[in-house]
Amino acid sequence: MNGPRRARDLVRAYVRTGGLTRPSRDLDLSALVRSTTVAPPVEASGEERRVLALCSRQRALSVAEVAAHADLPPSAARIVIARLMDHGLLTTPTRAHITASPDLLKEVLDGLRALV
Repeated sequence: MNGPRRARDLVRAYVRTGGLTRPSRDLDLSALVRSTTVAPPVEASGEERRVLALCSRQRALSVAEVAAHADLPPSAARIVIARLMDHGLLTTPTRAHITASPDLLKEVLDGLRALV
């Protein structure tokens, strides 16, 4: 019974990526991505629109988080994200873009001190 369901999932993932089977770039599941646009282009597919809606310009998500929220297999999420990056619609934030609040840093420091 598990075999036919698995086959349907594979076909579905293939269709959801526009027929692509490999991402155009190497993306780790922990890689952060962020949108570079406010609105998706008209020609964006449904999956691309969903991913762009998840990845706001203010908050970066990991590839794994995008996959989970978009209900995509991780391999399909990598393909869709790579395609959006190729078109300049998603980017990986640099260290300058990633900031932690002072409260969070204090909590981390307190937690580390508690371990010692």
